Amino acid sequence: MPAPGWPDASHPFARPLTIGELASRSGVATSALRFYEERGLIHSVRTEAGHRRYPRATTRRVAFIVFAQRVGLSLEEIRVELAKLPANRAPHGDEWARLSATWTQRIAQQIAELKRLERGLTDCIGCGCLSLERCQILNPGDRAAEQGTGPRFWLGDAP
Repeated sequence: MPAPGWPDASHPFARPLTIGELASRSGVATSALRFYEERGLIHSVRTEAGHRRYPRATTRRVAFIVFAQRVGLSLEEIRVELAKLPANRAPHGDEWARLSATWTQRIAQQIAELKRLERGLTDCIGCGCLSLERCQILNPGDRAAEQGTGPRFWLGDAP
């Protein structure tokens, strides 16, 4: 009898994956998979010999983790999001869509920040002086200092 949530062994894709197979299929190191499991992001069952076996749907969860990290979610945020998905099967498209819809604003903010940084590469350090204090083009008389400490234009203040 399979563990709860595991497909019947007669199903052709029922055989769970070893940690090496999951690493190979997902492109994630076995050490990272162990780490994810320690953090409760993925789950395995153990054989009598103590070897990990993962349901095949875990490949999608790992892909989700990798993508979510690239979006900028912390592992705790990822854990909370994964808890919203079924643990015993691959999520349906509408379940993924519901989950990822909350990221749209976060991604838009990251895009805006990258565009601002890109502008800063040409506006602020394009001349090569690397100094807001000495810059006579964008910051004559160190006017940016009146707006506060740090790289004011990079922080979003207008020149």
